[in-house]
Amino acid sequence: MQGHIHKRVRTCKNGRVSTLWYVVVDVPRHADGKRRQKWHGGYRTKRAAEAIRARLIHELSTGYYVEPSTMRFDEWLWDYWMPVVETRVKPSTVHSYSAVIRNHVAPELGGVPLANLKPQMFHNLYQRLLQSGNVTTGGGLAVTSVRNVHLIIHKALSDAVDAGLLPRSPASRVKPPRSRADSTELRYWTPAELKTFLDLIRGHRLETALHLTAMTGARRGEIAGLRWVDVDLDVARITIRQTLLTVGGKVEVSSPKSNRGRTIDLDERTNTLLRQHLEQQQARGEAYLTRDGGEGYLFRGKDGSRIHPRALHNAFRWIVDNSDLPRIRLHDLRHTHASIAVKAGVPIGVVSERLGHSDPGFTLSRYSHIMPGMQREAADKIARVVHLDEVTAA
Repeated sequence: MQGHIHKRVRTCKNGRVSTLWYVVVDVPRHADGKRRQKWHGGYRTKRAAEAIRARLIHELSTGYYVEPSTMRFDEWLWDYWMPVVETRVKPSTVHSYSAVIRNHVAPELGGVPLANLKPQMFHNLYQRLLQSGNVTTGGGLAVTSVRNVHLIIHKALSDAVDAGLLPRSPASRVKPPRSRADSTELRYWTPAELKTFLDLIRGHRLETALHLTAMTGARRGEIAGLRWVDVDLDVARITIRQTLLTVGGKVEVSSPKSNRGRTIDLDERTNTLLRQHLEQQQARGEAYLTRDGGEGYLFRGKDGSRIHPRALHNAFRWIVDNSDLPRIRLHDLRHTHASIAVKAGVPIGVVSERLGHSDPGFTLSRYSHIMPGMQREAADKIARVVHLDEVTAA
């Protein structure tokens, strides 16, 4: 299994002579005992081939050698990887992955054999996507979108390594583009601005839904997916058990993002709004509001069907656009809720639980930019305790 270097010299039609170097190694024999060899290359210099030969020999001796695969990248993605992904993630994630592969990855790299994928190919792809990757407008994709493309490619190729098709992932040496803007920068309202918004929506058809979004930090799909069986007005709390997602233009029921439910306690005013909301719907004789475990959605469209998550977004945007409030997204109500909670001294673990984060550490890193002012207050409190101890000791 020592392997050897093979030199090939070829004269092109234009008379130019090209020299390439190949590495030939012995691999495990056929079942009938016949010798097998694999060629790797070609490399432009003998020195590069020697380095590859040393690596291949090491991989063969340690059992980590992977024979070059002729499978194309798009074959791996569509025929092998995606069918497995479909069993592991939510339909919305499958739809998102499929769109990325179809629109951004397959057209440029789909026909390349897995064994021929190089880091520079991904660098070139990401640069093109930043310049003209938007399939709708022809403009460039946002940095965040390109980073998502990289994450999907990286995961797909890591799984190809686990499947024994690649010795290592060529995407592992690729650094996706980074935004010049501070990645921790979030947009949110101050408590006074949030109060102004809550005053503006009084009497609006979706007042209760938008108020509940602001005062719980729940995602719009979680609010749209709430049923009366998930509400306990007696103890003032809701339980997030499901979410409504848009998959391929259709609304589907799914589990919460963290794949586990959570309970969120409500303040008195929010609980009163929910109670009034229930009474109004019962007064209209809407039978689907029973607590028998049936559908019983809290919020419905004008036609009586369960509300589309997009309707909450549209209502919020219209209200904000016609006000003097700073322009933020509906999702930024979630950041507003968290920032106000952190500034109010709510323990980060409790904030994380209300938001449905799987790890309080993520919550801390996400909202750490709010902490500096709070640290000044903490420093002053510590100092007062220390000085008080000194006075007592004296």
